[in-house]
Amino acid sequence: MHLYLLFLAMAAATVLSPGPGVVMTITNALRFGLRGTIGGILGIAFGALFVAATSATSLGVLLATSVLAFTVLKFMGAAYLVYLGVRLWRAPEFKLTGEPAHEASFRKRFIEGLSLQLSNPKAIFFFLSVFPQFIDPERNYLTQFTTLVITYAFLVVIIHSIYATFSSRAKVWLTSDRGGRAIRRTSGVTLIIFGTILAAAKQ
Repeated sequence: MHLYLLFLAMAAATVLSPGPGVVMTITNALRFGLRGTIGGILGIAFGALFVAATSATSLGVLLATSVLAFTVLKFMGAAYLVYLGVRLWRAPEFKLTGEPAHEASFRKRFIEGLSLQLSNPKAIFFFLSVFPQFIDPERNYLTQFTTLVITYAFLVVIIHSIYATFSSRAKVWLTSDRGGRAIRRTSGVTLIIFGTILAAAKQ
């Protein structure tokens, strides 16, 4: 599969970057504990599958036959990653609270995560502009599409689970300005780097 390792790295950086989903996972971990994050994480992962299916499928043939379409989407994707990185670097500190709350149901957390992902511009733009460029037009489209989408959803589960575990063990640090700033700036720099790499990629 064309540049699969690069896709893996870019997808991981996108999922890892602080956004609505990450904030929700961390907040749920601080409020409900590790078990209270499972429903939300699975909701976000399932939402990613839905967004991918509705956003990227129709672009496969276009990108395989049009150099112009590939070039335009490539630079749109690169510009978006750089923009997201700069915005993260310059954004105000996250204000995460660690106030205890009653345990919420799995169903409620799942719906919350699903709804959030379906309206998350980061995921939508990733599947519209970045994702299709890793499809090799000379190989089976459905196989590649399924593999990449499942990879992305798997990364969502793994990375958000790491966030949840880390949050429950580093509650004091995460709720501090220093902790939020460190996560935000590291993710910002990573996205800028991958945006630059994407801009230089060839079809």
